[in-house]
Amino acid sequence: MLCLPPSVLIVKLCHISFKKLGRAPFTTGFLLQGETVKAEMMQHETLLLKDERWRSIPCCRSELCLDIVLNCGQSFRWHETSKGHWTGVIASQVWTLTQTEDRLWYRTYRELDGPGKNLYPKDGNVSMTVHLKAKLGKRKRTLELQEKVSEAKHEPIETLVTTCDQDSNTGDDGQSMKDKDILMDYFQLHVGMEELYEQWSQTDSFFKKAATKFPGVRVLRQDPRECLFSLICTSNNHITRISGMVERLCQNFGPLLCTLDMKHYHDFPSLQALAAPDVEARLKELKFGYRARYIQQAAQQILEKYGPHWLDSLRHVTYEEAKKALRTLPGVGDKVADCVCLMALDKTDAVPVDTHVWQMASQNYLPQLGKESKTLTPKVYREIGDTFRNRFGTYAGWAQSVLFCSDLKRFKGVQEKPRLKTEKQKGDGKGNLKYLVKQEPH
Repeated sequence: MLCLPPSVLIVKLCHISFKKLGRAPFTTGFLLQGETVKAEMMQHETLLLKDERWRSIPCCRSELCLDIVLNCGQSFRWHETSKGHWTGVIASQVWTLTQTEDRLWYRTYRELDGPGKNLYPKDGNVSMTVHLKAKLGKRKRTLELQEKVSEAKHEPIETLVTTCDQDSNTGDDGQSMKDKDILMDYFQLHVGMEELYEQWSQTDSFFKKAATKFPGVRVLRQDPRECLFSLICTSNNHITRISGMVERLCQNFGPLLCTLDMKHYHDFPSLQALAAPDVEARLKELKFGYRARYIQQAAQQILEKYGPHWLDSLRHVTYEEAKKALRTLPGVGDKVADCVCLMALDKTDAVPVDTHVWQMASQNYLPQLGKESKTLTPKVYREIGDTFRNRFGTYAGWAQSVLFCSDLKRFKGVQEKPRLKTEKQKGDGKGNLKYLVKQEPH
């Protein structure tokens, strides 16, 4: 049975058991004031007080805002699996990330060896989310309770549905340090954004205005292969559709990493997989259109002409050399090349220019552009990039990213979101309760 705190003793239990797990999400029912409630066992983790399976590194919100950085079109593989919690793939591993005021929290999911493994770690504890939903009589509204199962009886499961083992805190300092290094590198946390924001705000009033609403916007350091082929999909496209295309690309050509709540997480495809002769036809069936040919031909050209490590080697040449090299690939123009240089190849002064940035530059920095040119010509493209570099310096591409996010429609009217607390919340005044659920030993 479940141990519930006094704040939720109004709940009258009819039946609920986590002993036998079926297909995820696991659903059961009980009565809440005479109404039917459904509970779903979720395997995507959410942060809860004293859950030792979560690890963290110091990082305040002014240095990193996950809700913007993971949702602004840099990477297309992150999904908000619950409020403020983002699940995606970094370095061939599945992660869930969230943050509190001064820390970045993360969970990793390890692949199991095969069927028959216990779902629970060896210490007998499991940390999963249970979502409870109830229709409250004639009031026609739904009460949602988000729970945590933190303790469960350790027993084998005959039929394993989940293919991920949730990383337990077993004292593996080597793996823990490796994970922290991966996050530090991915978010480039060695770069101090507060200092850069202050510097840019002092020299640019337009940036200062944007900075007040968009703190913690930084540039990711992505795998060059993933970054390049994801960005080839961006031509004449929008973020939602691009995310779907990248997802299908990984599902059909990348190896499976694990499954959570019946959602499959795949690694990004290898160059060899993308260069296969049948890739173009298969991608066209997956609604990639003309981009299908670019993807297959670009992968083939890299392998045949430059070698499998060529993209990584571009991190060690100048910005101009890297951009020129990328421009030789099918489907890669100035903007895609600059995006790859900025987001994967360590070229912090690369400034990608699209219609958003062009309009922004015309309105705030180069008013003559709107009168002299009706299209984004190569000359105008270079002029805008040089303007940003002269104004913002070595990290001009990072400054442009802040301004770009401030101009995105999806972030219009952005307001400060409620902070995740590291202490137990009894309620928010709207009928939403959060509490710890424990399963007692049988």
